[in-house]
Formats: sequence, C-alpha cells, structure tokens
Amino acid sequence: MVKHKVIGLLRWIGNREFAALLAVFTILFLVWGFAELSEEVMEGETMTFDEAVLLSMRNPQDVSDPLGPGWFEEMGRDVTAMGGNVVLTILTLAVCGFMVLDGKRRLAIVLIVATLGALGVSTMLKSSFDRDRPDLVPHDARVYTASFPSGHSMLAASTYLTLGALLARAQKRRRIKAYILIISLFLTLIIGLSRIYLGVHWPTDVLGGWAVGAGWALGCWLLARWLQDHGEVENEYGRLDRKEAVEP
Repeated sequence: MVKHKVIGLLRWIGNREFAALLAVFTILFLVWGFAELSEEVMEGETMTFDEAVLLSMRNPQDVSDPLGPGWFEEMGRDVTAMGGNVVLTILTLAVCGFMVLDGKRRLAIVLIVATLGALGVSTMLKSSFDRDRPDLVPHDARVYTASFPSGHSMLAASTYLTLGALLARAQKRRRIKAYILIISLFLTLIIGLSRIYLGVHWPTDVLGGWAVGAGWALGCWLLARWLQDHGEVENEYGRLDRKEAVEP
C-alpha cells in the first residue's frame, strides 16, 4: 500500500505543472544544503563566520549590549516569541478551527500532522547534533535545548510557510496570494534574525533551521496538493474532487 502511494505521488509530480517540479528540486537543494552546512558546523569550519555575524549585532564597546535602544531589544524579544511553541500552537489551532468552520476538516488534520511532524524533526535534529549555545555574548532570552538547528527558525519556517501556502491556495486573486506569502516569508526571516540578535543562536543555527523548515513546508504543500487532486482532502472550495491523472 505504501509503495503504491509513493509511486502514485511520483507519477502525479511528473504530470503536474512547473511549480510542483520546482518545489521538488528546491526540497532536494535544501536537503543537500543542510547536509553540507551541518558537516561544516560539526567540524568547526563556520565559527569565524558565526562569531563575526554575532558580534556585528553587539555594541563594540560592550558585547553584552545588543545594538539599538532598550525598546528595540524588547521588540526583539517580542518578535522571537512569535516563533515559540506556545504562539505557534495557538496560531495553528486557530487556523485549524477556521478551516473546520470553512468545511475543510481533512485539510485541518493535514495541517496538525504537518506541525507536529516539524516539531518532532526539530527535536530529533537538536538531539543528534547537540551543539552548544553561543558563549560569546550573554543570552537575552531563556534557552533549554541544544543550538543546531534553531528550533524557532525551523518551526517558524515550517509553520508560517505551510499556513501561508495553504491560505494562499484558497484565494483566487494573485495579489492576495502574493501578499500572504510575502508576510509568511517576512515573519520567518525576522524571527530567525531575532535569535541571533538576542545571542541565543549562532547564525548557522538559523540558516540550518530555515533550510529544514522551508523544505518541510514545501513537502507539506506538495502533499496537500496531491491529496486534494485525489479527493482525500478538501480543495479551496471545500469539496472533495478527484481529478483524473494525466497520462504521460
């Protein structure tokens, strides 16, 4: 059964438009990039880059002081909270509730599974690499887990980009689709940067988190589209419509 599903998914990708094929190649590129980055990180080859970027966000006369006034530092904490487990859980449940009310119960289940899967992958990767947190500057936020990859960056990318892709697909106007995706990308970007600014992550931790999170979001988007085309989950109109596969 699983073998037939995988073969069916590959055949579907081959018969889809350019966007689906581009997504597959992007996922492969992100996986390769993360593998190369993790190898460099574990060998210590990125430390010069990490230290330079981290110190560039600090007062040269006092590395314990992040650049900018006090209110800007507090804003950094507010931004980083948007990538925390509590905020992402509330947001995911809120969107799932909206989908249920909008007649997309199965799509809501896909979103929950995707979010829980991303959390599981993040936890597994952190335990596997077990990289120490930056000790170059004081931490301006509490931390409880290993450093690589950044969980906030990964979960922000996987959650916001997945939500953005699914919500954009439900819109008919291109400018609205673009707006939703731009906001998703912007949130992913500033959350990752806030982790470096607060001194709780090395820059390569954030890059690794972005790579895995973006790849996960693209994979979830592909899976959702495939399930929609096969009538397993609701489309943007809330219907279960099975589309006939295009013969190669």
